[in-house]
Amino acid sequence: MPDQEKTENLAGAGSVMSTVSGPSTSANPDGLGVMSEVGDRLLEKIASGKELSAAILTNENKFQEYGEASRCPYTGATREPTSESATGSTSSEINASEKVGSGEPAVGENPTVDPLDRVRVDATGQVLTTNQGVAVADNQHSLKIGLRGPTAMEDFILREKLTHFDHERIPERVVHARGSAAHGYFETYESLQDVTRANLFSEAGKRTPVFARFSTVAGERGSADTVRDVRGFAVKFYTDEGNWDLVGNNIPVFFIQDAMKFPDLVHALKPEPHHAMPQASSAHDTFWDFVSLTPESTHMLLWEMSDRAIPRSYRTMQGFGVHSFRFVNAAGESIFCKFHWTPLAGTHSLVWDEAVKISGADPDFHRRDLWEAIEAGEFPEWELGVQLFTEEQASTFPFDMLDPTKIVPEEMVPVTRIGKMTLNRNPDNFFAETEQVAFCTAHVVPGIDFTNDPLLQGRIHSYLDTQLTRLGGPNFHEIPINSPVAPIFNNQRDGFHRQAIHRGRVNYEPNSLAGGCPFQAGIAGFTSFPETISEDKVRGKPELFADHYSQARLFWQSQTVAEQMHIIAAFRFELSRVQFLSVRKRVVSLLVNVDPILAEGVADGLGIMLPPPAPVYANLPMHVYDPSPALSLLSRPGIKGIRTRRVAILVGDKINAEAVATIYTDLLTEGAVPRIVASRLGQIATLDGKAMDIEISIEAGPSVLYDGLVIADGDGSVEDLLMDADALDFVRQQYRHCKPILALGAAIDLIDEVGMSAILADGMEDPALIFTDASSVDMGLEKFKAALATHRFYARETDPPSV
Repeated sequence: MPDQEKTENLAGAGSVMSTVSGPSTSANPDGLGVMSEVGDRLLEKIASGKELSAAILTNENKFQEYGEASRCPYTGATREPTSESATGSTSSEINASEKVGSGEPAVGENPTVDPLDRVRVDATGQVLTTNQGVAVADNQHSLKIGLRGPTAMEDFILREKLTHFDHERIPERVVHARGSAAHGYFETYESLQDVTRANLFSEAGKRTPVFARFSTVAGERGSADTVRDVRGFAVKFYTDEGNWDLVGNNIPVFFIQDAMKFPDLVHALKPEPHHAMPQASSAHDTFWDFVSLTPESTHMLLWEMSDRAIPRSYRTMQGFGVHSFRFVNAAGESIFCKFHWTPLAGTHSLVWDEAVKISGADPDFHRRDLWEAIEAGEFPEWELGVQLFTEEQASTFPFDMLDPTKIVPEEMVPVTRIGKMTLNRNPDNFFAETEQVAFCTAHVVPGIDFTNDPLLQGRIHSYLDTQLTRLGGPNFHEIPINSPVAPIFNNQRDGFHRQAIHRGRVNYEPNSLAGGCPFQAGIAGFTSFPETISEDKVRGKPELFADHYSQARLFWQSQTVAEQMHIIAAFRFELSRVQFLSVRKRVVSLLVNVDPILAEGVADGLGIMLPPPAPVYANLPMHVYDPSPALSLLSRPGIKGIRTRRVAILVGDKINAEAVATIYTDLLTEGAVPRIVASRLGQIATLDGKAMDIEISIEAGPSVLYDGLVIADGDGSVEDLLMDADALDFVRQQYRHCKPILALGAAIDLIDEVGMSAILADGMEDPALIFTDASSVDMGLEKFKAALATHRFYARETDPPSV
């Protein structure tokens, strides 16, 4: 425990690290508990931002907008910030790279050169202008003939402003429209030159700038973050040799085996065309009709109905390249490769009831979580791993490695960790960076090549083709977020939105008028692996592609009992929303081929008899795999600890302020994000006759937004909470969602009122329900932190819930 006499004032620090609500009256804290440069910058940003905002009490020039006074344009009122960070987009802007620039904010400038610094604009102290640089005298009125006359057509300022506004939106992505992103870097652990000539893997410690975007697949841009869906996991590496885009998902397999079926899949998954419902959900007839007739989707359906599809945060989900790729070394030798991202924070998920309620309480939950963590200096990290195997090894697999509905089990080919990605800077502007970034599977660098995976081959075309429409033409590579750090020299010219201005008269090759430049690189450039193929042209699939159930069974058998029950519940929910009984039966018939417990559990939940199994199309016997523990989310707890875990400290009137301060400070010091929660904002009385600021109300920050709960004690505090139905529901949901709870003193009465039991169904004591009094806060807090570090206690879970 920190020495309370030496501890800084940390009251309200949790709110500084959050983006919703805050105390009504408290001063800024002295620190954020954990020392970090970015955290200090965030505190400075918030403090100076408050000061800057408070310096302008009213629109002091508003009176000049009316009558005769409005004839004379006025100079706008300004105030000088006490810190340059006050007007910045993000506290993480100090983190530099070759792509984002020096890490020095360009205050009051509009740079037009160098990396991304050249397009960052800050208007501090600058006069308002048109897009042509003309100073705007009056930004309140259109040009009229007299004060009450018609508007003049010659008002070019009005027309420019309205025209730009009318065209501010671009087409959203058909899939992966809802996304969040961040800048960072990738650092290689050891040289991989023996297997790949890719320069970013050439030496230990080599750093490469990256921009990573996480997304849902089915929903539109305004949909919620926590829907049940696949998550996109795309990383753009700005390498010395050009951009490499590793465009993957948080699930290593896919619904279909051939790109020919991709439009059908997406059409079936998207809102139904006759009434455009449902949004961001697979729980409807057209999706389940399609997959029930597409048995190769069975493996993916198990993943989609598992907790993988409702991650706790982007920071706690895996990423996969999905397809098999090639590494090619300098000697031209090739080895097959599959890519895995593993979060150092561990793999954690939401529970379904929690995900549904978060969608209403905070539809930006994942976006906010990523932003807040980076702003506070808690930079997300993932290790990149590879499975490497030869063509000879692949020929012995009981599946075809070109089939994107199959994994290579880690027990068959271990994953080798080759480097780490750290995301340490939020974007300055969501549209310019997150929305305009263009990922393409076709973007590879020397040393990385494709395989004949039929889904990958279609994606190579589709992603590039999509950007041409979405971003307005073939010059999307010149949008700053998409431009490489490697120089660009070629003979491509013109097109919409061309930015480069080329010197000279030559735009062809070969040439002599420019001395033959730019000239082709020869063997130093990208060369495709010369795979020998002697086959007929044919439309079809290899025989091994017909095995649709063995790996679905592998996934099911590798889950814990709690995870299996979640999968059954997910199928039950999704199929309960399907109107056609024939579709429900057809899906369950697929599951019969996977596992009888799974199929019977789903059929029972739907109130139908178990149908006969769906046809098995493979001529070979179904392969039997040993369970793979690596496929369970619970097998990857990550680095133990409570950093970034959100903790609600629920308080009522006349609380024990000393105990609350002790807990708040201790949690904050260990990297958690505590917040003082009550029924209303404002202040509450404490036992010592003083007042404590409430940081967020229950209605603004409901139970589902926190990873753990502390219930404070005091003279009347618990009685206050016992009279508040919302507070009781807050506690009930923390218990129901299997989260750790620390009850101080009389708070045990609240536990009893809600109907919780300290004894689990198996007769064991609940280790995540902790009781303590004022004399043993330290001991209780240590138990609570240990429980908080383990994330969730599924032993408490029952269906239906016990409270």
